[in-house]
Amino acid sequence: MAAREKLLIAVDETETSMNALHYVAQMARGMEEMSICLLHIYPEPPPDFYLKGGTLASYRENQNAKAERVFSQAMIILEEAGVNKDRVSTDNRFAEGKTISEELLAVRSEGDFGTVVVGKRGVSRTEEFLFGSISNALAQHSVNFTTWIVGNDDH
Repeated sequence: MAAREKLLIAVDETETSMNALHYVAQMARGMEEMSICLLHIYPEPPPDFYLKGGTLASYRENQNAKAERVFSQAMIILEEAGVNKDRVSTDNRFAEGKTISEELLAVRSEGDFGTVVVGKRGVSRTEEFLFGSISNALAQHSVNFTTWIVGNDDH
């Protein structure tokens, strides 16, 4: 399958992610040759997680359950828009030792996806400085692939 026929959608439980998914669902209806991969990436636990008695196994289990809920919701949105579920796959990743942006770009490269879709999350300047902006990272590294950054659906 050619890269241009492979779409990677970053999904999580945020409203902006769901807005991006609705946007893609409407667009994908007429693109029967397009395959879609729903990607959920979760970060490493917060610094105080282990001090509060948390374990990596429990953290991963919690994140995996969250990903399954997100994938289920995403599949409903896509199917309601008429997207055949056989065209959709899922991938859940732990961004261990990486930023979410780095992991997203690695998955994009591994899978040779021609288009990456993310919801634009409103982050403060401080958050962007500390954690980076996924949409900014994608815009800066969009070489040999297309990036769709979908904003809020506010009217």
